[in-house]
Amino acid sequence: MRHEFSEVLNDLVDYFLLGDIQLLERFKREHQLRDDLAHEFTHNDSGDKAVAEGVVIPLAGVDNLPYHILFTLDHATPALLDSGSRLKHRRNGYVLQVQHRAVMLYTWRILQHFTPKTLGDLMARYQVPGRPIIELDNGWYDVEVLAGAIVRDGLYEPAFEFVMNKRPGRAQAKDVDTGYAFSLRGYFD
Repeated sequence: MRHEFSEVLNDLVDYFLLGDIQLLERFKREHQLRDDLAHEFTHNDSGDKAVAEGVVIPLAGVDNLPYHILFTLDHATPALLDSGSRLKHRRNGYVLQVQHRAVMLYTWRILQHFTPKTLGDLMARYQVPGRPIIELDNGWYDVEVLAGAIVRDGLYEPAFEFVMNKRPGRAQAKDVDTGYAFSLRGYFD
């Protein structure tokens, strides 16, 4: 099964984040982190801890482009591995925990003022069709991140694909480079 979203922007910040954002809110409360999660994640080890515990997957070095976002589930063949696609980045070792039956791709800006109000506002905006959010069964998932270009309407479009397969239980992210740059600029022209 595959879910696709087009024209997804990164809000002029070179970062995307993937995860159950309500789980991130609980992580913030449990670890008594400030509302400025961006500062917390960059000035102490809370960001690395959130990644290791499967709360969030960070994607750094994201160019300011409109992206095609794909979620590929149930061991389906990734679109970025299809003939004609151009794969540039392939990273595995990520895990993701889902406790609120949804996973979304969001931008760094939400972390800068991560309050119940801004979270509620974001959740309301994501109810509009076309936003990169999918429903999933609760549990743990192995996640592979692919980035490159896929052909849509005869043109190459920059794309991120999240290959998610449910796993039997809890896990920790392994050998994940949280600063790895997923730049695609110039790759698909």
